[in-house]
Amino acid sequence: MRPLDGIRILDLSRVLACPFATMILAELGAEVIKVEQPGAGDETRGFEPFAGHGVSAYFMACNRAKRSITVNLRSAAGREIVRGLAAQMDAVVENFPTGQLARRGLGAADLRALNPRLVVLSCTGFGQTGPYAQRKGYDTVFQAMAGWLSLTGERGGGPVKPGLPVADLTSGLWAAIALLSALLGRERGGGGAHIDLSMFDAQVALLTIAAARFFALGEVPPRLGTEHPGRVPSASFKCRDGRYLHITASDQHWAPLCTALRLPAAPELADNAARVAAREQVMAMIQGALDGMTRAEAVAALDAVDVPNGPVLALDEVLADPHVAARGSVAKFAHPLLGAFPALRNPLRFDGWENPSLGTPPLLGADTDALLRDMLGYDAARIATLREEGAI
Repeated sequence: MRPLDGIRILDLSRVLACPFATMILAELGAEVIKVEQPGAGDETRGFEPFAGHGVSAYFMACNRAKRSITVNLRSAAGREIVRGLAAQMDAVVENFPTGQLARRGLGAADLRALNPRLVVLSCTGFGQTGPYAQRKGYDTVFQAMAGWLSLTGERGGGPVKPGLPVADLTSGLWAAIALLSALLGRERGGGGAHIDLSMFDAQVALLTIAAARFFALGEVPPRLGTEHPGRVPSASFKCRDGRYLHITASDQHWAPLCTALRLPAAPELADNAARVAAREQVMAMIQGALDGMTRAEAVAALDAVDVPNGPVLALDEVLADPHVAARGSVAKFAHPLLGAFPALRNPLRFDGWENPSLGTPPLLGADTDALLRDMLGYDAARIATLREEGAI
């Protein structure tokens, strides 16, 4: 048995943040029914890269283990289908622009009137209220406005975007946390809920240590590349062979680090505050030592004295890493068109529950007829009529 077996979620969302959240819950056991536009489906079905047969690897990365039903929300019959499904759900997830579903009679209040125990999560760029509520945005817009881009980049350089859509992915994690919290609260005697999740809020909430430095010191952190504003050393260094090694050391690691890198003992730098004050000197010492060592030599020397370090790996190196293999972080699902296809597993491992299973992404509308028949009681003639009318 998986932790969320028996939970039903109607997923009206598309693209990345919320589909990522609902995929996490689906692989934890929830039955997730993804509602898509007839003909086209989720926009990401058309996003590159394609794995063959016109199948988007982007779509598959965030939509495993779901069922797909095609419903035209502009159709009165389509909206009736959504209402009928929502009445039987534990949760509904949507990321339409603020107010759009309400104008179609599918807002949180409308759906909760049908099902008072329903948890509705509305994920928008800037939330249901506030001066930006009607403003549109994408991942990088939220990163820019929440300060992430201003914190990321080399010394003296311009802002740099992280290599992954962190605003989308972390908002998806917040969405999963919110849904699990509301569902648990409901089971403990509470009722349904409407969750207002702003992706901008979600990024501001992650400023944590940067904000703490501002609150405590009035400091607006500068861009420092891979360096840490309050810990030295914590940075990536180029080794003799041109490869990069990241080292992060605390006070207890200073003497062993000096030994491993064959640096002169510097007891006056044993305290982090002293090293921060002498940042340029310390960085130059370590870089000078690594100029004479290959990355493999440096890793071996630092590992031998338990100084935390990690080679800066490219994606192909990560996926081929022996620890990644030993932990089973990459597995394969059976796709009806592609056959066995690799994917990243949910990282949670349980003792007492069945572990998350790697699900298959659905073909567009693959479950439409079965869901209408089994959940709403529609017969074949009615389903055929709905299809002819463009409602499904």
